[in-house]
Amino acid sequence: MPRRVLTGRVTSDKMDKTVTVLVDRRVIHPLYKKFIRRSKKYAAHDELNECKIGDMVRIEECKPISKRKTWTVIVRNGAPLGSADAASGAQA
Repeated sequence: MPRRVLTGRVTSDKMDKTVTVLVDRRVIHPLYKKFIRRSKKYAAHDELNECKIGDMVRIEECKPISKRKTWTVIVRNGAPLGSADAASGAQA
């Protein structure tokens, strides 16, 4: 079974090796047929503490790391974690 991958924005980086990611999704109302925004916060593992508030990240489902942390950050601002472009902030 493939692991789920979600895209969201980092809202908190105060914890060590953990970031809070806000994921927005659009669902259609069953009766009124209008699109509604729903959002949820996920705790994701950030091994190198690279993510900062406001970064767009992709998180992937993984085995439980702690009580509420079952996601890990795989991509930050379009660049894989640990790459030179992500660390320099793409100043090209």
